[in-house]
Amino acid sequence: MKISKTYLVALFALLLTGVELQAQYGYGGNGYGYGSRGSYGRGRTAIPQAQEPEKEPENLTADEIVDYEMPAIAGALELNEFETAVLSSVLKKYVQERIEMQILKLTPDKMREKMEEITLRQDEELKAGLPIEKYEAFVELQKNGVAKTNKEKKKKKKKEKKKNKKTDKG
Repeated sequence: MKISKTYLVALFALLLTGVELQAQYGYGGNGYGYGSRGSYGRGRTAIPQAQEPEKEPENLTADEIVDYEMPAIAGALELNEFETAVLSSVLKKYVQERIEMQILKLTPDKMREKMEEITLRQDEELKAGLPIEKYEAFVELQKNGVAKTNKEKKKKKKKEKKKNKKTDKG
């Protein structure tokens, strides 16, 4: 029994098309969607599902906020334990005041004025509690953010390594 090439090609094409069609319409159910309900798309149950109300994000306390951010700040500024404790206590105090201001819902002008007062008092307390270079580094960190400060620190280290390699070779 001799099978011609055209029959083989036709049989091969039918096999490939059958696989494609099954992949398109799912498995079983007379070729329509999933299951035997005859609908396209994913199968849905006839029983309605209760919608869960979206949970409002819990408001963090000042302690939680500062404790969450403190490791990154301490790493970026290279603070020792004493400096970390001073910075942490000052930040907790003034973050709490800022949260209280937001709860009061003052007018925008009053809010801005009070926030500036809080910032000035915080700066004075940080100047008194931290060495001047650490305070200035903290102010830069507030302007630029932790990620940018860490990035700049890495660049400085790379430059120093390159400089050291050049001086070692030369």
